Amino acid sequence: MSCELEMPARALKGAGRSEMEGELCTNEEDSWIPSSRYSQEDIDSPVFYNSSNISDFNSKTKADYKDCATLKVPSKLSNMQKSYVRLTIDLLSTLFTNKKKQSSMELNAQLTGFLLKMSIILISLVFVMQLLPLASASERLGNPYHILGVSRHATLKEIRKAYKLLAKEWHPDKNGHPEAADKFVEITEAYELLSDPERRRKFDNHGITEEGLPGRDRTFRQKREFNMPDPFEELYSGNFQFHYQSRDISLFHEMSISYRAYENIYVSKSYRAPILILFYSDWCFTCLKVEKTWRRLIHELEPLGVNLVTVHAERDSALARKLSVHSLPCLAVTVDGRASIYKESLFSAPKIVEFLRSKLPYRLLYNINKDNVDSFLSGWMDNKIRALIFQNRETPRLRYLLIALHHRDRVVFGFVQTGIRETEEITSKYKVSEDLDTLLLFNENLEKPVASISMQDIPNEMMQNVIGSNKFLILPRLSNQAMLDSICPKDWPRPQKRLCAVLISQNSPEDDLARNKFREAALSAPYSSERVRYTYVFKETQPQFISALSAGEGSPLDPLHHIVIIWRRDSSHINYEWFSAGWTEATTDETQWNETRQSLEKTIQRLLRASEALPYAAEVQELTDEHALGTVDKIIGKAMLAVDYLSDNLTKEQILPLLSVLATLLLIGAVGYGMSYLVKLEEASVQAKYGQFKENSKAVTTQPQLRLHEMRAETYNGLVRLLKPGCRTIVLLVDAQTKLKLLPSFHRAVWPYRKNKTLLFSHLSLERGLEWYKKILTLSLPEPRELNINAKNCVGTVLSLNGHRKYFCMYHAKHPECKKGKGSKRMEKMTKRLARPEDAEAGAFIGFDSSSDSDVSQDEMQSDVLYQDKLLDGLPMWLDRLFEGSTQRYYINYWPDFTAK
Repeated sequence: MSCELEMPARALKGAGRSEMEGELCTNEEDSWIPSSRYSQEDIDSPVFYNSSNISDFNSKTKADYKDCATLKVPSKLSNMQKSYVRLTIDLLSTLFTNKKKQSSMELNAQLTGFLLKMSIILISLVFVMQLLPLASASERLGNPYHILGVSRHATLKEIRKAYKLLAKEWHPDKNGHPEAADKFVEITEAYELLSDPERRRKFDNHGITEEGLPGRDRTFRQKREFNMPDPFEELYSGNFQFHYQSRDISLFHEMSISYRAYENIYVSKSYRAPILILFYSDWCFTCLKVEKTWRRLIHELEPLGVNLVTVHAERDSALARKLSVHSLPCLAVTVDGRASIYKESLFSAPKIVEFLRSKLPYRLLYNINKDNVDSFLSGWMDNKIRALIFQNRETPRLRYLLIALHHRDRVVFGFVQTGIRETEEITSKYKVSEDLDTLLLFNENLEKPVASISMQDIPNEMMQNVIGSNKFLILPRLSNQAMLDSICPKDWPRPQKRLCAVLISQNSPEDDLARNKFREAALSAPYSSERVRYTYVFKETQPQFISALSAGEGSPLDPLHHIVIIWRRDSSHINYEWFSAGWTEATTDETQWNETRQSLEKTIQRLLRASEALPYAAEVQELTDEHALGTVDKIIGKAMLAVDYLSDNLTKEQILPLLSVLATLLLIGAVGYGMSYLVKLEEASVQAKYGQFKENSKAVTTQPQLRLHEMRAETYNGLVRLLKPGCRTIVLLVDAQTKLKLLPSFHRAVWPYRKNKTLLFSHLSLERGLEWYKKILTLSLPEPRELNINAKNCVGTVLSLNGHRKYFCMYHAKHPECKKGKGSKRMEKMTKRLARPEDAEAGAFIGFDSSSDSDVSQDEMQSDVLYQDKLLDGLPMWLDRLFEGSTQRYYINYWPDFTAK
């Protein structure tokens, strides 16, 4: 009894289909057909099999699967994978070679078991294929330090130097070794790893040489993750209608950059154009929703010059941490090397654009009206051209802000709002239409723009081309190294020379005439700006550059107002020749100026020839940046950056605690200030009650001062006659010529005695008190007589007056008491001599006139010449003897009246 079994070919194929078939057996019309032996009729029409012809079907099917496996299996599969294919073929053969009678229930059970086994096989196969690339990639790169021949602590500069040497040695175009290409690739991969801080850290800590797992590089990962068919895609998408759009996130992978690329490339780019960075990950479903907004931003911002990139937050976690990425997806904007995180909704493109505008530098465009347009256009002395943007709206468009950011080192932009009264004069002067956006470029000529564009919507590329062609003044200044590289580029390998005629001048109005004449020479020069550039340099701001050119032979003694023609060989070597004639002399006479200009043109024409060489060479350093910010500007910039950083990184949850802390500190400060104020009030009241204690304490704490009184008729009684017992007055005798010299020395000598309350210090002018001095000397003699006193000999005399006991002591450099080594003997002789009234020459040492008949020996009276500044040298020692009581005292009966001449 035969049993017929109806099994359509398509149903059979669907029951036994696996993803492996789709990979091993391919066809242009239907990828799951096992073999080309089946016609369209076999596929569309049902085929009936019974017990007699089932074996033919089995053998035919088995042969088909064997052919398919033999023809389509890639050679890279391992033996394990091939065994899985053989197992599949054996299972199919066993299923259909059973010669026994089978019911449909038994057949369904076998088909179910077959599907379970195939699922297990497929899962194992996918797992093995995941591991194979990792195993093969891990052996591709060895130790990068050994490859480059550097130590593990080598700096990036040393790594770059080693890479350049090895790359030059093993470059396939320069090295004929058969393994040169592989060696060059290995060197490049080692350099890429060590120049990336994150990958280098992973290798140093864990020995990982790959940029990410599980693939070798980003290209391989993208191909593996997004191009390889998913074994479960059809199962889930067909039965449960779950569609995973892998094509959406592939856009993020295509635009993805690494940490190293961000640091080495995009940070420097951010000084000329903003960088918009989107952080994402593979299993971020919100990132898929943002993809539409991201495409819109690409469409709107990329034509304006904004750089849009993405970063995989898991692979480049170090960059995510550096930029303080809080969640995914996350958007960041980098401008001038500083990143800011966008914290609003990522589904609103206008908000993102507004955030981008807010992060652009301040005052990229100056608001211009009729009052400041002339001062704006005449500011070209800063070595930058001027640009005016006319637009009939209150705020400029983003494209103009981005253009101003890109060219801010060469161009200063001003914004003119058309259609208002303040700008009517400007629009009428330059004939600007209010309905069109207009861009005008100005150099030194303020009346006529050098270039202009008027359109409804000016394309960014057109503005870039126009500004790039007119970004220099007629006579630019070499104000920094970037300007030198732009105006006078290095062109050693070029077949034609590019020369620069440089005028040496000073930053002063006196040199304006010379620069204006040189500017006229530049306008009338027969050369293109690509071959010859006229420029000037300030001598006081670039001294090293000028001294390097003046050190060689043929240079003028003073390079000021001279012209040097230079040709740059490379960044630091220059060939030059000085123009023989001075430029200042030529500016005074028009005829002479024309002759000098023509001579300069002939010299340049001669040096432009390939056969003519510039005779002198010099090595120069980088130019000083005249546009660098000052200290105050840097401090202000840092403060603004700090404010922006705090505003960007402080959330609402963090602001409240911060305000609480600040309020607490202010409260503590206010309470402390109030308490100190109350304490001061209490102290004031206490001091008011006990004023005497305050005066005593003040007297203790104040520094004693030494006051020198002048002895006059008004102060005589207080200084002499009314002195209390035990008090003395120290008086210095001076005249008008010696007062300024002797008072400082006298002050220094008596300064140690300033705290002695029994002493008063004063000085007496001999023009005023010579008669009084003569009287006390006369009163000190045993018998009064007429004395003739020389006032010059009395200068430098110091008297110690005891007003109560009526005596005085005397110091003078010639006084025998004050001479060294003679001491008491001289005092005894002096006393005896003064006691003899018949001796008319007694007292000559104190100013009395003397004669040659004096019986005092010459060796005792004669001494060396004494200068005025040495008169008080012995005063400190005399003061010591004075307070010891060992000085001679001269008593008088009364103190005479003080009468000035």
